[in-house]
Amino acid sequence: MDSLKIENLTVTVNNKIILKDFNLEIKSGEIHAIMGPNGTGKSTLTKVIMGDPTYKIKKGKIFLNNQDITKMPVDQRARLGIFLGMQLPYEIEGVSNADFLRTALRSKDENFKLYSFIKELDQKVKDLKMNPDMIHRGINEGFSGGERKKNEILQMHILKPKIVLLDEIDSGLDVDSLKIVGNSVMDYYKEKKPAILLVTHYQRLLDYIKPDFVHVMDCGHIVKSGDASLVKEIEKFGYDKIKKSSETKLEETKINE
Repeated sequence: MDSLKIENLTVTVNNKIILKDFNLEIKSGEIHAIMGPNGTGKSTLTKVIMGDPTYKIKKGKIFLNNQDITKMPVDQRARLGIFLGMQLPYEIEGVSNADFLRTALRSKDENFKLYSFIKELDQKVKDLKMNPDMIHRGINEGFSGGERKKNEILQMHILKPKIVLLDEIDSGLDVDSLKIVGNSVMDYYKEKKPAILLVTHYQRLLDYIKPDFVHVMDCGHIVKSGDASLVKEIEKFGYDKIKKSSETKLEETKINE
């Protein structure tokens, strides 16, 4: 079983605290959804786990299977099996999707088989209802927002990560594409049982990707956790009531102490 554990993590960017004393653990076979208002550190969390050097870790640790990866560069984290499906995927000219994925697989698999790779790539492109020509174009070159998100999920299927981070993978998707992407993520989950950390603002994606745990973030840390029923509470009452409820419980705990 694989486990990603975050302990007392405080992170800054441009000397501004984004994450504060953040704690979370996700394990193989678990789907965790992170929700919350804009600017609370949700996307930052995924980038810090992936190793984005823009963000400075002031204290705390990140562990993958009890190995401290806090200072590990992005490429090493990827080789260990961490994958980030980005909110705003980059466009890279001159490197085709097929070349990128083939090179990535060869770098970590001595038994790489070209025929098997091509066969699987073609099938996943078909499943995601992508234009087959896209795999021979530069990465995300000329892709729409929805096509870029599908391309992120294509990469997930081919690279087969143990820890999947999805940062607002639903943004830019129309109704049909949302269903395709959501079902594709669940297909991968059922097949490989990875740990999934999903950042989203909306319930609609969670109609397809069923979370085991839902966490509400505010001011850089988790203020409430629950099961999937917490999503309905958010839809009904909004984040303000959840935040106030959390603050009330915290005050009661201090009084009792």
